[in-house]
Amino acid sequence: MSSDEPATPESGPPPEHRADGLELAKNLARATARSSPAKRVRRNRTSAGTDRRTGRSRSSGAFPDDRDPQLLDATVGRLVEDHGWDVDLRVAGVFARWAELVGDEVAQHVMPESFSDGVLSVRTDSTAWAAQLKYLAPELVKRLNVELGHGTVTLVEIAGPHLPSWKKGLRSVRDGRGPRDTYG
Repeated sequence: MSSDEPATPESGPPPEHRADGLELAKNLARATARSSPAKRVRRNRTSAGTDRRTGRSRSSGAFPDDRDPQLLDATVGRLVEDHGWDVDLRVAGVFARWAELVGDEVAQHVMPESFSDGVLSVRTDSTAWAAQLKYLAPELVKRLNVELGHGTVTLVEIAGPHLPSWKKGLRSVRDGRGPRDTYG
């Protein structure tokens, strides 16, 4: 039997244990770890644990960052800010609380329709309320600017009620008074 073959129970006593074999294995493991690709990526990381090439980190560590669970309020707030929906959401809130802002009596007769470029369009249910709202418009602009921010609403555009059209048929009279012109 040669000295290269492993010892078996029939072949005789086992070879002696060499203490330097353990050191040899440790040195081999260190050398392999230094040349592995995973170690090279680790060298490209900053002291904070972020990759210099991508700017990403593997773990959040002891301090909070963007990868940690976020509160819904903070996440939605960041989404609204990123897309510039702040004014639109505040205007929608004003439309939802219209009766609270203008009072119950006015809210029964006046409804907001749209908001665009500082102009609030409202519709009244009668021409009398349209005339009354023309006098109340400056106060309404003040109240809305308190809610939405200074200078958000610059003008209130008032529209009267939707009235039926008397222009029916092929032979209608231009500038006529409608059906009343037949009553003598």
